[in-house]
Amino acid sequence: MPRRGFYLVVDPEHRQLGAQPPTAWIDDLMRFHGVAYYVGLLSAAALHGAAQQQPQELQVVAGSVLRPLTVGRVRIRFFFRRRMDIIVTEQVKTSSGYIPVSTPEMTAFDLVRYRKGAGSIDHVATVLAELAERLDAKKLLAIAQKHEELPVIQRLGYLLERTGHSDLAGELAEVVRAGKSKMIPLEPGSSQEVSARDSKWHLFVNTTIEIEA
Repeated sequence: MPRRGFYLVVDPEHRQLGAQPPTAWIDDLMRFHGVAYYVGLLSAAALHGAAQQQPQELQVVAGSVLRPLTVGRVRIRFFFRRRMDIIVTEQVKTSSGYIPVSTPEMTAFDLVRYRKGAGSIDHVATVLAELAERLDAKKLLAIAQKHEELPVIQRLGYLLERTGHSDLAGELAEVVRAGKSKMIPLEPGSSQEVSARDSKWHLFVNTTIEIEA
């Protein structure tokens, strides 16, 4: 019983795990809660083929604040998003039906927005480097123009450039310029000194980005 009143039937195949894979029952759980959701961040990136850094938990973005959930060896971690009406998702087939998953472009923005969920800014850059072949510059621009906060756009654009994908970042720079964004730190809360100022992305570069092998 992951939540009071919500029960799972565990078949023999998954008895050692303690539950079926969470993608098989996350939709039922969120319907039980009556909360809008989508699978995002590292979990979405893995579903889109950026699987080098496999998450140890199912990462879910929800329209309400929900506690993390552990059932046997299965873990689900929730991230709160206030505006669920503006997200961009696609339906992905699972063993029990379909679940909403953030598109590659939405995933890229979310990895920056919820960067602590990915572990570190280096990890975010590593996943973006893998995810880049699935990204469409026009779709990135559409999300940036309608849905995203400037600091998220600034940091994503910089990271895409640093990972060698200036072609994807080009139009994001126009959004930053038009938005008259303020100078902000690349890594909030970092104790490192500012080594440079990036005038294109309006960033204080206060960390060194290292792509993980």
